[in-house]
Amino acid sequence: MKLTKYQHACFTVEKDNQVLVVDPGNFSGDFVAPSSVVGIVLTHEHADHFDQEQVASIVDKNPEALIVAPQSICDQIEAFKTQPVAAGDKVTVGSFNLEFFGGKHALIYAAMEPIENVGVMIDDLLYYPGDSFAEPGRSVDTLALPAAAPWMKISEGIDFLKAVKPRFAFPTHDAVLSEAGQSIADRLLSGVAEQQGTTYRRLTDPIEL
Repeated sequence: MKLTKYQHACFTVEKDNQVLVVDPGNFSGDFVAPSSVVGIVLTHEHADHFDQEQVASIVDKNPEALIVAPQSICDQIEAFKTQPVAAGDKVTVGSFNLEFFGGKHALIYAAMEPIENVGVMIDDLLYYPGDSFAEPGRSVDTLALPAAAPWMKISEGIDFLKAVKPRFAFPTHDAVLSEAGQSIADRLLSGVAEQQGTTYRRLTDPIEL
């Protein structure tokens, strides 16, 4: 399975000539809708994860693509093929087996009610929690690790990395950081990763999982 990381929280995985797109949001300026897309996973409705123009561009190239997302998103895009999901659900999209975890966005502020958010496990191989630190409760080979956000502290990212203890981890959700800020996050997270035997690397090119 080939993993390609785009700016902020967006990435794609590809196998058997099929592509799954995850969280194409409005901070992912380097993302261009690919062909052969069988599914789009949207973890929650914030615009940096769910941009309707990005989604429309993918569906325009791939009319049969299934959008898998919380009900709150499906209600906004009824013209497209959708599959509502919540924590505990399992869905097969093309060649990809998906399982969902969590259910709520991480707390931003006490007066703001957390919205729906699902973490997704892809093929029992790659786990991405969306905007949360929901643990999947099982071993994880590859972790998409939130590195910076208004809803997190770096200590929370470190604790999540230590709790999940994947073989490999790469940073995501860091468009709010400058290059200098990214280097700080990478230094702190990679140091913890090394101590526990996890390989941590910022992805600039596609990799095979």
